Amino acid sequence: MENPQSSLEGKAILVTGAARRIGRGIALRLAAEGARVGIHYLNSESEARETAEQCGGAPLFRADLAKVTEIERMFAEVEDRMGGLYGLVNNAARFSRRDPLEMSEDDWDLIMDVNLKAVFFCAQQAALLMQETGEGRIVNISSLGGLRPWAHRVHYCAAKAGVIMVTQALAKALAPGITVNSVAPGVIPFHDIDPEGMTMIEATPARRGGTAGEIADAVVYFMKASNFTTGQILAIDGGLSLR
Repeated sequence: MENPQSSLEGKAILVTGAARRIGRGIALRLAAEGARVGIHYLNSESEARETAEQCGGAPLFRADLAKVTEIERMFAEVEDRMGGLYGLVNNAARFSRRDPLEMSEDDWDLIMDVNLKAVFFCAQQAALLMQETGEGRIVNISSLGGLRPWAHRVHYCAAKAGVIMVTQALAKALAPGITVNSVAPGVIPFHDIDPEGMTMIEATPARRGGTAGEIADAVVYFMKASNFTTGQILAIDGGLSLR
C-alpha cells in the first residue's frame, strides 16, 4: 500500500551537525525534496550559513549538544521558529582515535556526550514536539563502528553501538506514530581521510568510499517510509560489514 506521507514537501526537519560533511549533504538533499530544513551547528558558523543559504534560507540553530539544557532550549526555538517538527536527523558526532590503555575519562566523555547522550535527548525533545501531531520520523546516524569493533576507537564504537540500541528501544516506545531508524555509514572520505580509513576503503567490496549523497538517500528513504518501517539499521558501507 502506498504511503500517503511519502512526500516531504513543506515538512519541518531538523538536522544536527548540518554545517559540514555528511550532515550538509543530508540537509541539502532534504531541502531538494521540499522539506523545510533546520540547520544545527556549534562552531562552524560560516559553513552553517552557507548550507542554510543553499537550503533556501533555512533557519539556523546553534547549540552545544553535550549539554541537555542547550538541547531543550534549541527544541523550544525549533517549535517557535518552525511551527513544530516532523523529522529529526541525529547526525552530529565527534570522532577520535585513542589507545584504550591510555584513554582518559575526558576522552571517553567527549565522545559519549555528543555521540550517545545527545542522540537520546534530541530524540526525546523531538518526540515531544511530534506527539502534538501524532506522527514523526527520527533517523539516527550510527556507524559501521557500532556494528564492528575498532581497536583504537573503543569509546566511539561503544557510543555508536549505543545509538543502535537507543534506536531500537525508542522505536518500540514511540510507536505507532513516530518511527525511529538508523543509517550506519561505512567509510565516507573527505579531504582529511587517514591511513586507517584508506585501508578500510581498500577492504570494501565496492572498492571505494561512500558519499554524503548516498547517506542522504538512506535518510530520505526512512523519512518517506510508512510506520511499518521502524527500528531498522541500514548499513550504507559498500559491503564492508560483510567482512
